[in-house]
Amino acid sequence: MWSFRAWRRQRILSRSPFTTLHWREVRERLPILDGLGDDEEQRLFQRAVLFLHHKRVTTMPGVELDEVDRLALAAQAELPLLHLADLDWYQGFHEIVLYPDDFVSPQRHRDASGVEHEWDDERSGEAWQQGPVILAWPGVQAGGGWDAYNLVIHELSHKLDMLNGGANGLPPLHRDMRIQAWAEAMQSAYDGMNAALDANPHAETAIDPYAAENPAEFFAVTSEYFFTAPDLLTEAFPAVYAQLAAFYRQDPLARLRALRETHPDYRDTTNG
Repeated sequence: MWSFRAWRRQRILSRSPFTTLHWREVRERLPILDGLGDDEEQRLFQRAVLFLHHKRVTTMPGVELDEVDRLALAAQAELPLLHLADLDWYQGFHEIVLYPDDFVSPQRHRDASGVEHEWDDERSGEAWQQGPVILAWPGVQAGGGWDAYNLVIHELSHKLDMLNGGANGLPPLHRDMRIQAWAEAMQSAYDGMNAALDANPHAETAIDPYAAENPAEFFAVTSEYFFTAPDLLTEAFPAVYAQLAAFYRQDPLARLRALRETHPDYRDTTNG
C-alpha cells in the first residue's frame, strides 16, 4: 500500500548530499559503531541523514563543519534510537547549536528554605525543555570511542527524558517494561553513589560522579556508559544496564565482547 510518509522519506534520502564515501569516513571516526551489522549500518546511515533534514545545525563563530562532521554528529544522535520504532523520539526541539568551546550558562535554584540562588555555570552541553540542544564542538569531537564519554548521547538522552515532561530520569518506557523495576534499579544505584560521595566527596566512583548530581544526570551519564563503556556499567550496576538494554533495545556489551574476540584492534583491551 502506498504511503505518503514512506514516499517522503525516500524522497529526502534520494536527494541527500551525503554519500557512502562520507559514511565510510564517519565509520573510521566513530569506533562505537564497530560491530554493527550491515542492515544496522544502513539503517543508521539513513536515520542520520533524516535527522539532519529535520534538525537545524547552527554553528557559532569559530565552528566550521564539513559533511562528514555533520553526519558523524547525526550518527551519534541516532545510535540510541537504532532499534526503536520511528516514533519521533526527538520531538520538542528543532535545532542543535554548536559553540567553539565550553560556554557559560546562567543557573537558578531555589533551596528548601525558599532562598533563590543564581550563578554562572561553565558547560560543554545543555538541553533545554522545548528548546535547542547546545553543544561545545570540542566535546563533540572528543566522543565516538569506547571511553565512557559521549557528549551527543548525553545531551540527547536528556531530550528522551523530557518526553514525559521535566527531566527526572524516567523516559517513556515501553509497554513490556515495568516502572517499578526501572525505579528500583536506578534509585538503588543512584543512592549508592550518593552515599559513597557523602561519606567521602573525593571517593573514586565506578562511573563518572556527575551521575550522582540528580536522577536526570544519572540517566544521561549511564546512557553514555551504556553505549561507550558497557563493560564498566554492567560491572558497576548490572540492573541499570539491564533496564537500559530493555529501553534502548540494544546490547552494546555483547557487541563489544564479540569485537574483543574477533577484531584484532580490540584483543588487547581490558576484558569486559
